[in-house]
Amino acid sequence: MFRFIAGRCLQAVVVLAGITAICFIILHLTGDPAALLLPESATQQDYREIRSRMGFDRPLVEQFAQYMAHAARMDFGTSFHQHSPAMAIVLERMPATFELAVAAFIIALVIALPVGILSATHRNTPIDYGAMSTALVGQSMPNFWLGLMLILVFSLGLDLLPTSGRLTYGVEQHAVTSFYLFEGLFRLDWALFSDALKHVILPAVTAGLYSSARLTRLVRSSMLEVLSEDYVRTARAKGLPEWIVVNVHALKNASIPLVTLCGIELGLLLGGTVVTETVFAWPGIGLLTIQALQNNDFPIIQAAVFLLAFIFVGVNLVVDLMYAWLDPRIRYA
Repeated sequence: MFRFIAGRCLQAVVVLAGITAICFIILHLTGDPAALLLPESATQQDYREIRSRMGFDRPLVEQFAQYMAHAARMDFGTSFHQHSPAMAIVLERMPATFELAVAAFIIALVIALPVGILSATHRNTPIDYGAMSTALVGQSMPNFWLGLMLILVFSLGLDLLPTSGRLTYGVEQHAVTSFYLFEGLFRLDWALFSDALKHVILPAVTAGLYSSARLTRLVRSSMLEVLSEDYVRTARAKGLPEWIVVNVHALKNASIPLVTLCGIELGLLLGGTVVTETVFAWPGIGLLTIQALQNNDFPIIQAAVFLLAFIFVGVNLVVDLMYAWLDPRIRYA
């Protein structure tokens, strides 16, 4: 197991280095960063000064080597527009993205597991057809459209939930950290918790419903495959209650492909749901990345891409380690 973890960590370093390099190359292929930052009225003297100040006048190979050396220390430079360390700005947005990702992931699992199991245990019945049709609609529904419909119904129509943001103005004074939802729950600060919950419901439902559609279909297919195995028929022949056969014997062995997809979904959510955050003006990494792209703020983009890649690599490592727990037949040499 130690050799496996060490090997995966080495692979993670190589992947992160490759993604960081590709991001640098792609951004510089879009054009001269100095030209993108300057207004149309800028003179040639202004152009030369900004290139010299930011190091863009040096050979590209030298810029790349310096960039990779700084990236190894998690230093992606200073934001062109906010004039602060890029990684610090990205990490400031992480609590918002983390809370939204966890809430959306919980919603996706709460929907996918029971609906997928119910569909598998009632194969080729109206329940199965209805569940799969709903999952297909959820998979095909654009996030931005669903988010806008939820705003129209629950915010503008029924006036039950806010349209955007994380907290009502003034409520943030009660918070010590930026994890408003979790802090309110752990400190039993119901004013903070209830306000944060109201703001997170609509974006979490928007992101969670989209993820639940894929998870539901996978739960159904995995359960159908496992329910036909000999050990499941043996468990039923022994007279075990059906709920034990399904939820204890079958579900655990059907969870390996589900864990893989859950890891991918959680990585996507933690990396920032760009569309959802944009629709609801949720101040997370996704919205920050969109704004950085619009402003040609290369350091912010590079820091956000690196953090997203780091999250994916970490989640995948955890998923690989969970395989051995879910299936004792799996052993890592």
